[in-house]
Amino acid sequence: MEVLKVSSKSAPNSVAGAIAGVVREKKCVELQAVGASAVNQATKAVAIARGYLAPTGIDLICKPAFVNVTIEDEDRTAIKIIVEDRNSGF
Repeated sequence: MEVLKVSSKSAPNSVAGAIAGVVREKKCVELQAVGASAVNQATKAVAIARGYLAPTGIDLICKPAFVNVTIEDEDRTAIKIIVEDRNSGF
């Protein structure tokens, strides 16, 4: 599964375009965000991507979870959001 890392400085429209492209091609994508601001940007991006994809018949759903990541040799807890087409069968 492709992983998109979202930061607090990520532009939601750009992330939404990336989400839409990956979901069209592979049916699902994983977003990873560390910190409240990054999670906020990721959430906005999912909402925007849902608007991009709905007219094409793709209905996005999200599965949030925690994941441990290593950033600059330091272990951190991130929010993982799996975004997929409701009809994909995953």
